[in-house]
Amino acid sequence: MSITSGRHTLGPGSGRLLVHTTRSGLGAKAGHDLTIEATRWHGEATVDLADPAGSSVTVDVDAGSFEVREGTGGIRPLTGSDREEIEKNLRRKVLHTERHPTITFRSARVDGTAEAFRVEGDLTIVGVTRPVTLRGSLAEGHARGSASIVQTHWGIQPYSAFFGALKLGDEVEVRFDLDLTPKSPSPSA
Repeated sequence: MSITSGRHTLGPGSGRLLVHTTRSGLGAKAGHDLTIEATRWHGEATVDLADPAGSSVTVDVDAGSFEVREGTGGIRPLTGSDREEIEKNLRRKVLHTERHPTITFRSARVDGTAEAFRVEGDLTIVGVTRPVTLRGSLAEGHARGSASIVQTHWGIQPYSAFFGALKLGDEVEVRFDLDLTPKSPSPSA
């Protein structure tokens, strides 16, 4: 099915929001490059295929819903307890979810074509709002793309361990893959 103009409800049932991290520092070999997924989020995309400027996107993410999906590299494989520790540190030390439970994105401008679109908007993380640009494409009923986020631009100190010998890179990549095909109405009982 192809994408149609109109409003599309977004959430875990319609797609994925993934964060990809890298590692740096003298202890980088000990750490892992991570793929982390937001598991509780919702939003809406208004798509105007005839006039992309009439399109918009809003997304709200539960900042406490991030789960580690994959860890690559490192001296040893990522364990279940490693995942739990990373998720706990992400909530407490990086995103401070007790004070900032929601991450939001609100588009301000959409342009381009189905093959290469650009969405400019405001991203709020840990109570700080800054502009960000998403780039992507529409194909096979999906909107796919990414944005680079430099954590320190939002006042986030990238996580470090072993007295700073192992650090997450300041820049993380957020990737999205959203199903924007029209949903068939469910049959009535």
